Amino acid sequence: MTEIRERARKILEAEAAAIQAVQLSSAFDEAVRAIEACRGKVIVTGMGKAGFTAQRFAAVLCSTGTPAVFVHPGEAAHGDLGVIGQEDCLFAFSTSGKTREVVEMVELSRHLGPHKVIAITSHPESELRLVSDLIIDMGLIAEPCPLGLTPTASIAVMSAIADALALIVMERRNFSRKDYGLRHHGGYLGAKARVDNT
Repeated sequence: MTEIRERARKILEAEAAAIQAVQLSSAFDEAVRAIEACRGKVIVTGMGKAGFTAQRFAAVLCSTGTPAVFVHPGEAAHGDLGVIGQEDCLFAFSTSGKTREVVEMVELSRHLGPHKVIAITSHPESELRLVSDLIIDMGLIAEPCPLGLTPTASIAVMSAIADALALIVMERRNFSRKDYGLRHHGGYLGAKARVDNT
């Protein structure tokens, strides 16, 4: 095996190990129930790479039967916060839990009344923990980046947790292939959903 592939294998193993190390608590159960009970929409937010993960979570929720929308925390300060309603629930993604825009958005969203705020975060000293109702703890994560800075393992964990939330809610709602096809009618998956339901 080449040196390049050996290094790649170690990175893959580090990210897989970080996902395997996640210890889910009863907060995860409550987060699933919060999505199920949400009479409005699921609002998701995050900044930077956590924001991209949050956007993907919203997209997966939408295609699996849960109306969801991503709100950029920077734009929230300039009017987009107004999308939040009293029957919505809010998921905030931040590994550090210290990102000013994310913490500020959660704090200010309280004035608009989301019925539940769920944080997906890692750092024990996370400010986000103090302003949220539920905490899905990612655990402490060692990044395989040689600088210890690029958040690859932590984003892999965050993404896996989001996927678990979406798929469990989908299963518990008995969401069918036909239901999926109604929401995702384009491309390969849309064609596959149509073929499977003929």
